[in-house]
Amino acid sequence: MTTLLESRYRAVLRLLPAYYRREREEEMVETYLWDVDQETQEQSRPTLGEVASILALAVRSRLGAGGAPRRYAVLGSAVRLFALFAVLLQAASAVVDRVLGLTWASTRGGSQWALFTDGFTGHGVWAGAGAVAQWVLPLLWTVAYFALLRDHRRLAQVAALVAALPTLFPLVDLWARDFAPSDSAYVVAAAVLAWASALALCAAHHRDAPPAALPAGAPGLVFAACCVLMGGSVVALPGGVDTVWALVTCYLVTALAWLLYRARGENRVPAAEAAALAALGLLLLAVRITAVYPWLDLLPGALRVGVLTQAAALVALTAALAVVSGRDLLSRGT
Repeated sequence: MTTLLESRYRAVLRLLPAYYRREREEEMVETYLWDVDQETQEQSRPTLGEVASILALAVRSRLGAGGAPRRYAVLGSAVRLFALFAVLLQAASAVVDRVLGLTWASTRGGSQWALFTDGFTGHGVWAGAGAVAQWVLPLLWTVAYFALLRDHRRLAQVAALVAALPTLFPLVDLWARDFAPSDSAYVVAAAVLAWASALALCAAHHRDAPPAALPAGAPGLVFAACCVLMGGSVVALPGGVDTVWALVTCYLVTALAWLLYRARGENRVPAAEAAALAALGLLLLAVRITAVYPWLDLLPGALRVGVLTQAAALVALTAALAVVSGRDLLSRGT
């Protein structure tokens, strides 16, 4: 006879994928009910800790745990690669933005340096601390990137979560206002990108997942190349680009180069890599559009053409990557 507690455990275990339940459900139910008398089973329910552990197991088993069917293995690989690519881009963007900002402020005379330091001083202790945090914390994306590729997963997860925190500060400010400023959509899109990256890293790079690895290139060399590409794209158009320009430019160049390299060298593009880049491209498209839309009529002609070209290229490349990923999955019967 099935007791109420057993029914509740089986209901919670439905969070797990079917393949995992077929193999382990009976064993898990037996373990949970071990040494619990019949009367207690009719009055109890799973604890919050047990539900949380089952939920975490559901995430791990759906994201490519050992022995998972191919579709779950591909999904897990895609989410892990998405996290790695997204962390890499945001790490390079944070470093380049701060290096160029410091270089500009320190080489343009005392007035420019005073303008830079004014953002951190003269506004009260809490405002100054918040400004410092917003400037410093995004650099932890770099820590997350290198820690992940050295298989220090816990450090990478903590660093990514802390690096994403500054994107919440503008959201809190939006919530406290009585009106929505023109950049509110961009604030939300930037937060979604940061937190999707951090949470994907935490979820997919679990203890059962294989070590993180780039599809090609040494970690330091790839990071340096992204920094050079981003910095060069900004220097080429000084004074006219926004904070998204370098990020999107780097993505477009590297994703297109990777797509051509894979298609030529292997005659096929791995579905997980294509899906990861397509998902990242979709988020970057949202950031690109929301960043420029309120100011589109005010932009100089050349810059307007540039950002619209970026958006169009993102649409085309993201669609191509999605098609490539879907074609590979269908050809392999996933």
